[in-house]
Amino acid sequence: MKTRLILAAFALALAGCKGQGTPEAPAVHAESGLSVVPLTITSQGKVHRFRVELAQTPAQQAQGLMFRTKLGPNEGMLFPMNPPRPAGFWMRNTVIPLDLLFIAPDGTVLNIAANAKPYDETQLQSAGPVKAVLELPGGRAAELGIVAGDVIEW
Repeated sequence: MKTRLILAAFALALAGCKGQGTPEAPAVHAESGLSVVPLTITSQGKVHRFRVELAQTPAQQAQGLMFRTKLGPNEGMLFPMNPPRPAGFWMRNTVIPLDLLFIAPDGTVLNIAANAKPYDETQLQSAGPVKAVLELPGGRAAELGIVAGDVIEW
């Protein structure tokens, strides 16, 4: 009986941690089902911390943040690219404005497409090869003073 109570308490504790993640089992975003990882941007000596969804497969990257109606101020989506290559994004079926930060192979911000307009199909291009693209809520990069040359780590 005591063992059952201990197991039940342990199961409740684990259920309360859902979404938090551990090194063995990363957090999972409730809406997208994607892994959520910590990401930092160092800008002018300040470190800005985010929790971002990781869009790794072609299908996940094609879906991106389409149809999403909200994104918290310290949330985003990261699109890794291996090998690094020039990248182009559009806002088809994307409901919320976004900042797209194109990340150079050395981990610095190469360029930013700020406040991309919802539903706009204009191609937003990297200024060269990138190892990833980070999408943040529209206007967030300017709000935090993030500019080309800042360092992004995940």
